[in-house]
Amino acid sequence: MMSIVISDLKKSFGAVTAVDIPELTINKGDLLGLVGNNGAGKTTLLRLLLDLTCPDSGTVSLNGFNPRQSEDWKSWTGSYLDEGYLINYLTPDEYFEFIAKIDGISPSELKDRLTPMERFANGEIFHERKYIRSFSAGNKQKIGIIAALINQPQILILDEPFNFLDPSGQEYLKAILTDYHTRTGATIIVSSHNLQHVTDISTRILVMEKGVIVRDLPNDNKTDVETELKDYFAV
Repeated sequence: MMSIVISDLKKSFGAVTAVDIPELTINKGDLLGLVGNNGAGKTTLLRLLLDLTCPDSGTVSLNGFNPRQSEDWKSWTGSYLDEGYLINYLTPDEYFEFIAKIDGISPSELKDRLTPMERFANGEIFHERKYIRSFSAGNKQKIGIIAALINQPQILILDEPFNFLDPSGQEYLKAILTDYHTRTGATIIVSSHNLQHVTDISTRILVMEKGVIVRDLPNDNKTDVETELKDYFAV
């Protein structure tokens, strides 16, 4: 079974423990919502999964591959964490073509893969002859998310993907993620502050606090889970 396995994973920044997870398995086909307040360690955890941050100790395995020891996982993993992923001096079309070339995707296949994203793009991204740096924060977010899906990943990791999107964009994104999950059975991790969006799309929800997983909730009953999350985060 394809999955993400974490063992004794720790990362600190000075005296602050950002991640401390003794054991965690994210199963193949989980659409996992990762929630927590600012400073909970969510982004650090995602960066550790993607080998963007070096752990102090412990290991991560993506479908059996340690990302610190192998490059194989990159061909079937998609991610977007922040604007640092983008190449600001390219147009969106040039950027998508660049991603496709890396993954060995032909121009015709790229076109087929981008076509379902047209409503999400809302006529403001494809064939626009301006550099990515000139786009709004919301459209940069869309560009990054679209690029993360080009290689049709088995594992998809998105950090705060609903940020900067208008209400229509948020609803389109929820539809895109749930449809992609249903069609492919991909393992998807979505970190978000928006409890409603996470509850709407996730099959499982993790709550993080001070680097520790404090709740692991199957999302079989969305109403009950949403109530539990609201109670947990109530001031």
